[in-house]
Amino acid sequence: MTRSETAAGPNLMDIGGVAERLGVRVRYVRRLVAERRIPYIKLGHLLRFDPAQIDEWVERSRVEEALPTAGRGRRRGW
Repeated sequence: MTRSETAAGPNLMDIGGVAERLGVRVRYVRRLVAERRIPYIKLGHLLRFDPAQIDEWVERSRVEEALPTAGRGRRRGW
């Protein structure tokens, strides 16, 4: 069992919980849902989110820092 599951099933978060966890506004999470850019579960008219899936989504969305490359750009002869 993962940490987001209990004997009864996964502990799902509501949209406010996801917004708080990500440090964004609810409106932004709704936009991510509308654009199907974030994993969610639709239960009737309710939106719910699996915390483990949100954590995985955040990791997949991570952008690594670029390493400097030699010889990039122009050098001025001054």
